[in-house]
Amino acid sequence: MTDKWQSAMDHAVAVARKAGQMVREAVGSVQSEAVMLKSSPIDLVTQTDQKVEKLIIHSLKEKFPTHCFIGEESVAAGEGCVLSDKPTWIIDPIDGTTNFVHSFPFVAVSIGFAVNKQVELGVVYSCLQDEMYTARRGKGAFCNGRPLRVSHQQDIQRSIIATEFGSNRDPAAVDKIFSSLRNVVSIPVHGVRGAGSAAVNMCMVASGRVEAYYEMGIHVWDIAAGSLIVSEAGGVLMDVEGGPLDLMSRRVLAANNRSVGDRLVDKIDAFTLRRDDDAS
Repeated sequence: MTDKWQSAMDHAVAVARKAGQMVREAVGSVQSEAVMLKSSPIDLVTQTDQKVEKLIIHSLKEKFPTHCFIGEESVAAGEGCVLSDKPTWIIDPIDGTTNFVHSFPFVAVSIGFAVNKQVELGVVYSCLQDEMYTARRGKGAFCNGRPLRVSHQQDIQRSIIATEFGSNRDPAAVDKIFSSLRNVVSIPVHGVRGAGSAAVNMCMVASGRVEAYYEMGIHVWDIAAGSLIVSEAGGVLMDVEGGPLDLMSRRVLAANNRSVGDRLVDKIDAFTLRRDDDAS
């Protein structure tokens, strides 16, 4: 039987690697390029973000001219953000732009591909670490070709939890973020960490480096690829209030197992953002 999406997977990996090379070459000179603002003074975008997205979309459109696209910088420029049943590429050219600006080493190219609103393949290339995370629905998750598996830890008190603060500085949202953080730390857990990239955080769950990751304020391009990598590595995906994950909801909880996820649901002080509100 013909593997319907293998050529899409191969092309996504190739273009992610090419994009990652562009990102690595730009890191040393990022201070000399324009750093612009989007929704807030800490929601950054650079010329490299825009160049990388153009590279990825141009390459994919040449190969798959009938497919749809959701790209972070395209949406920021006014294009729609609609996840339909049509084959759709979901792209974050640089997940961790603030990291990129400061040469903090967790910077990723994230490419997801969804059909009927279901992610069929995910590619996350952690450029500066040269770690290529890949997943196909029903075919497992891998890092540089090695199979991934989530942590077997069942005790949340022996777990590391990843989260981020986002870029929304509305006092009510900040209060809820720190309320959640206090609740999680006080479980107590072994520690709380954050890579500064939603895609990398999700891959850390998939690789067993942390037991869970949660965040409110992310977008579909931050988590589409990573969501499949987590689930194919044996993890669970949830809304922060315990229901099923909605990729468009701007809220995510990824955990190594349901028990750890449920304990976090009890501790997270949830809030909801519209698509056009400040995001991470």
